Amino acid sequence: MSMFENNRFRWRETYFVLFHSHRRPKLKKVEHLLATLSERYELIEPTADDQGRFESVTLISPDDFAALDICYTEGAEVLEQGADLVQELKSACGDPSGSAVVQRVAQCDARFDVLHFEQVPDPTDDESDEMLDPSALLLVLGALAKLTGGIAIDPQAGAVLSDE
Repeated sequence: MSMFENNRFRWRETYFVLFHSHRRPKLKKVEHLLATLSERYELIEPTADDQGRFESVTLISPDDFAALDICYTEGAEVLEQGADLVQELKSACGDPSGSAVVQRVAQCDARFDVLHFEQVPDPTDDESDEMLDPSALLLVLGALAKLTGGIAIDPQAGAVLSDE
């Protein structure tokens, strides 16, 4: 189930972790990694391909009033979007040749899409002062980048968040 189907959460933004497809981890490894980040995280509907490699999972962090849908994508779509990101990153850093990170982005043929959701406040709770905390998002992006040797990117801002 995607968090788009859950009316308790609203989509905020999407982030990427770009990496080489040969570094695609097994589902069990991703589950273990996410579970060790915080005991507060709930993992829902983890899926794998026929070889046990990661496909998708939903992570809910109730204390952060947040949820993440994480899914794997590879191939031409990633390469095309990577080329667009390279141009944005070159412009942002003011270096027409691009930095080493920018050059790495151009070579990535796989990614994790990390969709960030905010828990919608309960309208019946007069004392509801719930605030979205980006901690889960930042921890997960950094951990996935480290696991895959990848690069976490905020595509809306054209910014590198983590480079492992």
